[in-house]
Amino acid sequence: MPIRVTRSVIPSLFTSMNLFCGFFAIVKAAHGDYSAAAWLIVLAGIFDALDGAMARLTNSSSEFGVELDSLADVVSFGAAPSFILYQAFFQSWETPGVVLASLPALCGALRLARFNVQLVGFDKDYFMGLPIPSAALVLISYLVFYHLPGGSFIPESIKPWLLAAITVIVSLLMVSTIRYDTLPKLNKEGIKKSPAKAIGVLVGIVVIIVTKGKAIFPLMALYLLFGIVRQLVAIARRRGDEEEEDDTMEVDEKTPFDV
Repeated sequence: MPIRVTRSVIPSLFTSMNLFCGFFAIVKAAHGDYSAAAWLIVLAGIFDALDGAMARLTNSSSEFGVELDSLADVVSFGAAPSFILYQAFFQSWETPGVVLASLPALCGALRLARFNVQLVGFDKDYFMGLPIPSAALVLISYLVFYHLPGGSFIPESIKPWLLAAITVIVSLLMVSTIRYDTLPKLNKEGIKKSPAKAIGVLVGIVVIIVTKGKAIFPLMALYLLFGIVRQLVAIARRRGDEEEEDDTMEVDEKTPFDV
């Protein structure tokens, strides 16, 4: 019986490469090559972006593709970063280290499950909670370029606690309800719709290439903080509007005829 090949195979191949990069990153981390493992996570992120682009290009977006993408993401951006964090540092903390290192994988899986349940259509302007690939890039880029020995300006005494804090914060942001913008599509329509975002992404890519990856963490940290600040501003505005509405409402005053 001949095997039927459809257009959906193309984006699925890119998703499979995403999964392979995540597995290969685990292998590299097991051998102590954390730099290679980090770049494999970055490569997995590139394949993750391309599979969606291929699905739109071939008009083959499907629920199967969404589920396969989530399975690949939970390995490449959840399990792999957790293992790398544990192997590179947290194993020295024994049981607490196991718990801390597991957080990106656990919270990433919860975030992906929520995303799949709430998914309506394939084009969104924002994500609910920090996207799991972004979380992985924050963690891995900090670990490799700023935590491990290699000329970092961060004092050695605070590095362990800073890594633990970043791990907890990033994990919690994944399961939060803070809105994070989706990256614009770098095509004619995407640039026309969000020119500022598109320019920002292109500038960021150039900076990352020029700095040989060291700019990944600062740029991703800005993306992370922007979502938090925007959420706080939105909450403050809502409270201000509610207070103003309460002040302008007419209140029935008591009269001599009230019992």
